[in-house]
Amino acid sequence: MLSRVKILFENGALGSVVGGTDGVAGMVITAAPVTDKFELAKPYILRKVEDLAVLGITSADSDANAFAYRHVKEFYAEAGEGAELWLMGFPNTETQSDIVDKTQDTAKLLIEAANGRLRAMAVGFNPALDYTPTISNGLDADLAEAMLNAQELAEWATNSLYAPLFILLEAREFNGTIASLPDLTTHEYNRVGVILGDTVSDSRGSATGLLLGRTARIQVQRHVGRVRDGALNILTAFIGDKTAETADVESINDKGFITFRTFTGRSGYYLSDDCLATKTDDDYRSIARRRTIDKAYRIAYETLLDFLNDEIPVTDSGELVPAMVKSWETEVETAIISQMTNEGNLGVDSTDAGDTGVKCYIDYAQNVVATGKIEISLKVKPYGYAKYIDVKLGFITVNGQ
Repeated sequence: MLSRVKILFENGALGSVVGGTDGVAGMVITAAPVTDKFELAKPYILRKVEDLAVLGITSADSDANAFAYRHVKEFYAEAGEGAELWLMGFPNTETQSDIVDKTQDTAKLLIEAANGRLRAMAVGFNPALDYTPTISNGLDADLAEAMLNAQELAEWATNSLYAPLFILLEAREFNGTIASLPDLTTHEYNRVGVILGDTVSDSRGSATGLLLGRTARIQVQRHVGRVRDGALNILTAFIGDKTAETADVESINDKGFITFRTFTGRSGYYLSDDCLATKTDDDYRSIARRRTIDKAYRIAYETLLDFLNDEIPVTDSGELVPAMVKSWETEVETAIISQMTNEGNLGVDSTDAGDTGVKCYIDYAQNVVATGKIEISLKVKPYGYAKYIDVKLGFITVNGQ
Protein backbone atom coordinates (compact mmCIF):
# COMPACT_ATOMS: atom_id res chain seq x y z
CA MET A 1 0.00 0.00 0.00
CA LEU A 2 1.29 3.46 -0.90
CA SER A 3 1.94 6.02 1.78
CA ARG A 4 -1.01 8.34 2.23
CA VAL A 5 -2.91 10.73 4.42
CA LYS A 6 -6.45 9.53 5.15
CA ILE A 7 -9.15 11.85 6.41
CA LEU A 8 -12.41 10.41 7.71
CA PHE A 9 -15.65 12.34 7.68
CA GLU A 10 -17.40 12.41 11.03
CA ASN A 11 -21.18 12.49 11.06
CA GLY A 12 -23.79 13.37 13.65
CA ALA A 13 -22.21 16.53 15.05
CA LEU A 14 -24.66 18.97 13.48
CA GLY A 15 -28.29 19.05 14.39
CA SER A 16 -28.89 15.32 14.76
CA VAL A 17 -30.21 15.58 18.29
CA VAL A 18 -32.50 18.22 19.74
CA GLY A 19 -30.71 20.31 22.34
CA GLY A 20 -31.47 19.93 26.02
CA THR A 21 -34.26 17.56 26.97
CA ASP A 22 -36.82 18.47 24.31
CA GLY A 23 -36.24 15.22 22.44
CA VAL A 24 -36.14 12.76 25.34
CA ALA A 25 -38.39 9.85 24.36
CA GLY A 26 -39.74 6.61 25.76
CA MET A 27 -40.64 3.33 24.09
CA VAL A 28 -42.74 0.58 25.62
CA ILE A 29 -42.69 -2.49 23.48
CA THR A 30 -43.47 -6.19 23.29
CA ALA A 31 -40.30 -8.10 24.14
CA ALA A 32 -38.86 -11.23 25.70
CA PRO A 33 -36.42 -11.38 28.62
CA VAL A 34 -32.76 -12.18 27.98
CA THR A 35 -31.05 -14.02 30.82
CA ASP A 36 -28.76 -11.76 32.84
CA LYS A 37 -29.11 -8.99 30.24
CA PHE A 38 -32.64 -7.76 29.67
CA GLU A 39 -35.57 -7.86 32.06
CA LEU A 40 -39.18 -7.01 31.34
CA ALA A 41 -40.81 -4.05 33.13
CA LYS A 42 -37.36 -2.60 33.80
CA PRO A 43 -36.19 0.73 32.33
CA TYR A 44 -33.09 0.93 30.13
CA ILE A 45 -31.55 4.12 28.74
CA LEU A 46 -30.19 3.93 25.20
CA ARG A 47 -28.06 6.41 23.27
CA LYS A 48 -27.61 4.46 20.04
CA VAL A 49 -28.94 1.32 18.42
CA GLU A 50 -25.70 -0.52 19.23
CA ASP A 51 -26.61 -0.29 22.92
CA LEU A 52 -29.10 -3.09 22.29
CA ALA A 53 -26.20 -5.54 21.96
CA VAL A 54 -25.43 -5.11 25.66
CA LEU A 55 -29.02 -6.15 26.37
CA GLY A 56 -28.72 -9.22 24.16
CA ILE A 57 -31.21 -7.85 21.63
CA THR A 58 -30.36 -8.46 17.96
CA SER A 59 -31.96 -8.18 14.53
CA ALA A 60 -31.80 -11.92 13.84
CA ASP A 61 -35.10 -13.42 12.69
CA SER A 62 -34.62 -16.12 15.31
CA ASP A 63 -34.34 -13.52 18.06
CA ALA A 64 -37.59 -13.13 20.02
CA ASN A 65 -36.70 -9.43 20.26
CA ALA A 66 -36.19 -8.78 16.54
CA PHE A 67 -39.41 -6.72 16.61
CA ALA A 68 -38.08 -4.48 19.39
CA TYR A 69 -34.75 -4.18 17.58
CA ARG A 70 -36.46 -2.94 14.40
CA HIS A 71 -38.43 -0.27 16.21
CA VAL A 72 -35.36 0.99 18.10
CA LYS A 73 -33.30 0.94 14.89
CA GLU A 74 -35.94 2.99 13.09
CA PHE A 75 -36.03 5.43 16.00
CA TYR A 76 -32.29 6.07 15.74
CA ALA A 77 -32.39 6.21 11.95
CA GLU A 78 -34.40 9.40 12.46
CA ALA A 79 -33.33 10.72 15.86
CA GLY A 80 -29.61 10.25 15.32
CA GLU A 81 -26.96 8.77 17.56
CA GLY A 82 -26.91 10.31 21.01
CA ALA A 83 -30.67 10.72 21.36
CA GLU A 84 -31.91 9.67 24.79
CA LEU A 85 -34.37 6.79 24.55
CA TRP A 86 -35.92 5.09 27.57
CA LEU A 87 -36.86 1.51 26.72
CA MET A 88 -39.09 -0.91 28.60
CA GLY A 89 -40.31 -4.31 27.44
CA PHE A 90 -43.51 -6.22 28.23
CA PRO A 91 -44.75 -9.71 27.33
CA ASN A 92 -46.93 -10.27 24.25
CA THR A 93 -49.89 -10.98 26.49
CA GLU A 94 -50.15 -7.23 27.14
CA THR A 95 -52.20 -5.45 24.47
CA GLN A 96 -51.78 -1.81 23.49
CA SER A 97 -54.58 -0.79 25.82
CA ASP A 98 -52.99 -2.79 28.67
CA ILE A 99 -49.59 -1.19 28.12
CA VAL A 100 -50.92 2.38 28.44
CA ASP A 101 -53.39 1.66 31.23
CA LYS A 102 -52.53 3.98 34.13
CA THR A 103 -53.97 1.48 36.60
CA GLN A 104 -51.40 -1.15 35.60
CA ASP A 105 -47.66 -1.36 36.16
CA THR A 106 -46.79 -0.97 32.50
CA ALA A 107 -46.02 2.32 30.68
CA LYS A 108 -46.69 4.18 33.92
CA LEU A 109 -43.58 2.51 35.36
CA LEU A 110 -41.40 3.98 32.63
CA ILE A 111 -42.82 7.48 33.09
CA GLU A 112 -42.11 7.29 36.82
CA ALA A 113 -38.64 5.83 36.32
CA ALA A 114 -37.70 8.63 33.93
CA ASN A 115 -38.67 11.14 36.64
CA GLY A 116 -40.49 13.45 34.27
CA ARG A 117 -37.88 13.49 31.48
CA LEU A 118 -40.08 11.92 28.81
CA ARG A 119 -41.59 14.32 26.30
CA ALA A 120 -43.08 11.63 24.08
CA MET A 121 -43.71 7.91 24.21
CA ALA A 122 -44.36 5.28 21.55
CA VAL A 123 -46.00 1.88 21.91
CA GLY A 124 -44.95 -1.16 19.91
CA PHE A 125 -47.18 -4.24 20.22
CA ASN A 126 -46.23 -7.59 18.69
CA PRO A 127 -48.85 -10.15 19.69
CA ALA A 128 -48.42 -13.89 19.82
CA LEU A 129 -49.11 -15.77 16.58
CA ASP A 130 -52.37 -17.10 17.98
CA TYR A 131 -53.64 -13.61 18.85
CA THR A 132 -57.06 -13.20 17.26
CA PRO A 133 -58.06 -9.55 17.13
CA THR A 134 -61.61 -8.32 17.00
CA ILE A 135 -61.81 -6.11 13.92
CA SER A 136 -63.87 -2.95 14.25
CA ASN A 137 -63.80 -0.05 11.78
CA GLY A 138 -61.11 -1.82 9.79
CA LEU A 139 -58.68 -2.09 12.72
CA ASP A 140 -58.04 -4.03 15.91
CA ALA A 141 -60.90 -2.95 18.18
CA ASP A 142 -58.38 -2.59 21.02
CA LEU A 143 -57.34 0.78 19.53
CA ALA A 144 -60.44 2.50 20.91
CA GLU A 145 -59.58 1.55 24.48
CA ALA A 146 -55.88 2.18 23.89
CA MET A 147 -56.56 5.79 22.85
CA LEU A 148 -58.73 6.39 25.90
CA ASN A 149 -56.15 4.83 28.22
CA ALA A 150 -53.25 6.68 26.60
CA GLN A 151 -55.00 10.03 27.00
CA GLU A 152 -55.70 9.29 30.67
CA LEU A 153 -52.11 8.19 31.24
CA ALA A 154 -50.70 11.34 29.63
CA GLU A 155 -53.08 13.52 31.62
CA TRP A 156 -52.02 11.72 34.80
CA ALA A 157 -48.36 12.45 34.02
CA THR A 158 -49.25 16.10 33.41
CA ASN A 159 -51.47 16.67 36.43
CA SER A 160 -49.70 14.45 38.97
CA LEU A 161 -46.05 14.66 37.96
CA TYR A 162 -46.14 18.03 36.17
CA ALA A 163 -44.44 16.19 33.31
CA PRO A 164 -46.61 16.58 30.18
CA LEU A 165 -46.09 14.24 27.25
CA PHE A 166 -47.96 12.70 24.33
CA ILE A 167 -48.24 9.06 23.29
CA LEU A 168 -48.02 7.44 19.84
CA LEU A 169 -50.09 4.33 19.15
CA GLU A 170 -50.21 1.81 16.32
CA ALA A 171 -53.19 1.42 14.02
CA ARG A 172 -53.08 -2.37 14.03
CA GLU A 173 -54.54 -5.16 11.90
CA PHE A 174 -55.63 -2.82 9.09
CA ASN A 175 -57.94 -4.79 6.78
CA GLY A 176 -57.25 -2.60 3.77
CA THR A 177 -60.64 -0.89 3.69
CA ILE A 178 -59.97 2.81 4.19
CA ALA A 179 -63.66 3.75 4.08
CA SER A 180 -64.30 1.75 7.24
CA LEU A 181 -61.58 3.48 9.31
CA PRO A 182 -62.81 5.44 12.34
CA ASP A 183 -62.78 9.22 12.21
CA LEU A 184 -60.29 10.22 14.88
CA THR A 185 -61.30 13.88 14.55
CA THR A 186 -64.48 13.09 16.52
CA HIS A 187 -62.45 12.32 19.66
CA GLU A 188 -60.82 14.59 22.23
CA TYR A 189 -57.52 12.79 22.69
CA ASN A 190 -55.12 15.70 22.21
CA ARG A 191 -52.23 13.81 23.79
CA VAL A 192 -52.54 10.75 21.54
CA GLY A 193 -51.37 10.25 17.97
CA VAL A 194 -52.11 7.18 15.83
CA ILE A 195 -49.93 6.17 12.90
CA LEU A 196 -51.16 3.90 10.12
CA GLY A 197 -48.42 2.42 7.96
CA ASP A 198 -45.17 0.55 8.36
CA THR A 199 -41.80 -0.14 6.77
CA VAL A 200 -42.81 -3.79 6.29
CA SER A 201 -45.33 -4.89 3.68
CA ASP A 202 -48.68 -6.18 4.95
CA SER A 203 -47.59 -5.52 8.52
CA ARG A 204 -49.99 -6.09 11.39
CA GLY A 205 -48.77 -2.91 13.07
CA SER A 206 -47.31 0.52 12.36
CA ALA A 207 -43.97 2.32 12.57
CA THR A 208 -44.31 4.17 15.87
CA GLY A 209 -40.55 4.05 16.48
CA LEU A 210 -39.89 5.86 13.21
CA LEU A 211 -42.36 8.64 14.01
CA LEU A 212 -40.99 8.94 17.55
CA GLY A 213 -37.47 9.29 16.14
CA ARG A 214 -38.42 12.09 13.75
CA THR A 215 -40.13 13.89 16.65
CA ALA A 216 -37.05 13.54 18.87
CA ARG A 217 -34.82 14.91 16.13
CA ILE A 218 -36.59 18.21 15.49
CA GLN A 219 -37.33 21.30 17.55
CA VAL A 220 -40.63 21.44 19.43
CA GLN A 221 -42.28 23.91 17.04
CA ARG A 222 -41.41 21.93 13.92
CA HIS A 223 -43.92 19.90 11.90
CA VAL A 224 -42.87 16.25 11.56
CA GLY A 225 -43.81 16.37 7.88
CA ARG A 226 -41.68 19.42 7.05
CA VAL A 227 -40.31 18.75 3.57
CA ARG A 228 -37.18 20.84 4.08
CA ASP A 229 -36.06 18.37 6.77
CA GLY A 230 -35.78 15.66 4.13
CA ALA A 231 -37.33 12.29 3.50
CA LEU A 232 -37.56 9.62 6.15
CA ASN A 233 -34.60 7.24 6.40
CA ILE A 234 -36.46 4.25 5.00
CA LEU A 235 -36.46 2.46 1.66
CA THR A 236 -40.19 1.86 1.34
CA ALA A 237 -43.33 2.76 3.25
CA PHE A 238 -46.38 0.52 3.18
CA ILE A 239 -50.02 0.99 4.06
CA GLY A 240 -51.28 -2.53 4.38
CA ASP A 241 -49.94 -4.40 1.37
CA LYS A 242 -49.67 -1.28 -0.80
CA THR A 243 -46.80 1.15 -1.08
CA ALA A 244 -47.66 4.62 0.17
CA GLU A 245 -47.59 6.10 -3.33
CA THR A 246 -50.36 3.74 -4.49
CA ALA A 247 -52.59 4.07 -1.42
CA ASP A 248 -55.37 6.59 -0.77
CA VAL A 249 -53.27 8.58 1.66
CA GLU A 250 -55.52 11.63 1.56
CA SER A 251 -58.52 9.74 2.91
CA ILE A 252 -56.44 8.23 5.70
CA ASN A 253 -55.07 11.66 6.59
CA ASP A 254 -58.52 13.24 6.58
CA LYS A 255 -59.62 10.73 9.21
CA GLY A 256 -56.98 11.99 11.62
CA PHE A 257 -54.33 9.30 11.20
CA ILE A 258 -50.65 10.03 10.63
CA THR A 259 -49.41 8.10 7.63
CA PHE A 260 -46.82 8.22 4.83
CA ARG A 261 -46.85 10.17 1.60
CA THR A 262 -44.70 11.02 -1.40
CA PHE A 263 -44.19 14.15 -3.50
CA THR A 264 -43.87 14.32 -7.25
CA GLY A 265 -40.30 15.15 -8.18
CA ARG A 266 -38.92 14.19 -4.76
CA SER A 267 -37.59 10.79 -3.85
CA GLY A 268 -38.40 9.14 -0.58
CA TYR A 269 -41.25 9.10 1.89
CA TYR A 270 -42.55 11.79 4.24
CA LEU A 271 -45.05 11.90 7.09
CA SER A 272 -48.46 13.13 5.98
CA ASP A 273 -49.25 15.35 8.97
CA ASP A 274 -48.68 15.68 12.71
CA CYS A 275 -52.29 15.42 13.87
CA LEU A 276 -53.41 14.06 17.21
CA ALA A 277 -56.67 12.17 17.73
CA THR A 278 -58.87 15.12 18.51
CA LYS A 279 -61.24 17.60 16.92
CA THR A 280 -59.98 19.85 14.13
CA ASP A 281 -60.65 23.01 16.15
CA ASP A 282 -58.61 21.83 19.15
CA ASP A 283 -55.73 24.27 19.79
CA TYR A 284 -53.50 21.31 20.58
CA ARG A 285 -54.42 19.06 17.67
CA SER A 286 -50.92 19.01 16.17
CA ILE A 287 -47.81 17.44 17.64
CA ALA A 288 -45.90 20.70 17.07
CA ARG A 289 -48.45 22.75 19.03
CA ARG A 290 -48.63 20.05 21.71
CA ARG A 291 -44.86 20.06 22.15
CA THR A 292 -44.68 23.87 22.14
CA ILE A 293 -47.29 24.36 24.85
CA ASP A 294 -45.90 21.47 26.90
CA LYS A 295 -42.46 23.06 26.89
CA ALA A 296 -43.96 26.36 28.06
CA TYR A 297 -45.80 24.43 30.79
CA ARG A 298 -42.59 22.86 32.07
CA ILE A 299 -40.70 26.15 32.09
CA ALA A 300 -43.51 27.98 33.88
CA TYR A 301 -43.78 25.20 36.46
CA GLU A 302 -40.04 25.19 37.17
CA THR A 303 -39.95 28.98 37.43
CA LEU A 304 -42.97 29.40 39.66
CA LEU A 305 -42.07 26.47 41.91
CA ASP A 306 -39.49 28.71 43.61
CA PHE A 307 -42.32 30.98 44.74
CA LEU A 308 -44.46 28.25 46.28
CA ASN A 309 -45.27 28.98 49.96
CA ASP A 310 -43.23 32.18 49.76
CA GLU A 311 -44.22 35.28 51.74
CA ILE A 312 -46.30 37.64 49.60
CA PRO A 313 -46.43 41.37 50.45
CA VAL A 314 -49.94 42.80 50.22
CA THR A 315 -51.61 46.18 50.23
CA ASP A 316 -53.88 47.41 53.01
CA SER A 317 -56.82 45.86 51.19
CA GLY A 318 -55.10 42.47 51.01
CA GLU A 319 -54.31 42.68 47.32
CA LEU A 320 -50.99 41.97 45.62
CA VAL A 321 -48.32 44.66 45.56
CA PRO A 322 -47.78 45.81 41.94
CA ALA A 323 -43.99 45.61 42.24
CA MET A 324 -44.19 41.97 43.30
CA VAL A 325 -46.59 41.20 40.47
CA LYS A 326 -44.22 42.72 37.93
CA SER A 327 -41.33 40.74 39.37
CA TRP A 328 -43.17 37.44 38.91
CA GLU A 329 -44.29 38.34 35.41
CA THR A 330 -40.74 39.22 34.45
CA GLU A 331 -39.33 35.99 35.93
CA VAL A 332 -41.71 33.83 33.90
CA GLU A 333 -41.34 35.78 30.68
CA THR A 334 -37.55 35.84 30.96
CA ALA A 335 -37.46 32.07 31.40
CA ILE A 336 -39.70 31.51 28.37
CA ILE A 337 -37.70 33.97 26.26
CA SER A 338 -34.41 32.35 27.23
CA GLN A 339 -35.51 28.76 26.64
CA MET A 340 -38.07 29.15 23.84
CA THR A 341 -38.03 32.52 22.06
CA ASN A 342 -34.25 32.49 21.72
CA GLU A 343 -34.41 28.89 20.51
CA GLY A 344 -36.84 29.76 17.74
CA ASN A 345 -39.71 27.82 19.34
CA LEU A 346 -42.22 30.69 19.21
CA GLY A 347 -43.75 32.58 16.28
CA VAL A 348 -42.24 35.99 16.91
CA ASP A 349 -42.81 38.90 14.54
CA SER A 350 -39.26 39.85 13.55
CA THR A 351 -40.40 43.32 12.47
CA ASP A 352 -41.64 44.10 15.99
CA ALA A 353 -38.78 44.61 18.45
CA GLY A 354 -41.19 44.29 21.35
CA ASP A 355 -42.60 40.93 20.31
CA THR A 356 -41.08 38.19 22.47
CA GLY A 357 -43.72 35.57 21.75
CA VAL A 358 -44.80 35.38 25.40
CA LYS A 359 -47.05 37.35 27.70
CA CYS A 360 -47.45 36.74 31.41
CA TYR A 361 -50.10 38.71 33.27
CA ILE A 362 -51.08 38.72 36.94
CA ASP A 363 -54.03 40.78 38.12
CA TYR A 364 -52.91 42.38 41.38
CA ALA A 365 -56.56 42.77 42.47
CA GLN A 366 -56.45 39.32 44.08
CA ASN A 367 -57.00 38.81 47.81
CA VAL A 368 -54.23 36.31 48.47
CA VAL A 369 -54.59 36.74 52.24
CA ALA A 370 -58.10 35.32 52.13
CA THR A 371 -57.60 32.68 49.44
CA GLY A 372 -53.92 31.77 49.49
CA LYS A 373 -54.20 31.51 45.70
CA ILE A 374 -52.67 33.54 42.88
CA GLU A 375 -54.07 33.22 39.37
CA ILE A 376 -51.72 33.82 36.45
CA SER A 377 -52.40 34.18 32.72
CA LEU A 378 -49.58 32.90 30.50
CA LYS A 379 -49.78 32.91 26.70
CA VAL A 380 -47.20 31.97 24.08
CA LYS A 381 -47.38 32.61 20.34
CA PRO A 382 -47.30 29.56 18.07
CA TYR A 383 -46.20 29.40 14.45
CA GLY A 384 -48.52 29.06 11.51
CA TYR A 385 -47.85 26.18 9.11
CA ALA A 386 -47.91 26.33 5.31
CA LYS A 387 -50.07 23.26 4.75
CA TYR A 388 -51.74 24.59 1.61
CA ILE A 389 -49.92 26.71 -0.95
CA ASP A 390 -52.07 28.02 -3.81
CA VAL A 391 -50.39 29.70 -6.75
CA LYS A 392 -52.07 31.64 -9.55
CA LEU A 393 -49.91 30.92 -12.57
CA GLY A 394 -50.19 32.54 -15.98
CA PHE A 395 -48.34 34.30 -18.78
CA ILE A 396 -47.02 37.83 -18.61
CA THR A 397 -48.63 39.88 -21.37
CA VAL A 398 -46.76 42.41 -23.52
CA ASN A 399 -47.71 45.24 -21.18
CA GLY A 400 -46.29 43.38 -18.17
CA GLN A 401 -49.63 42.65 -16.54
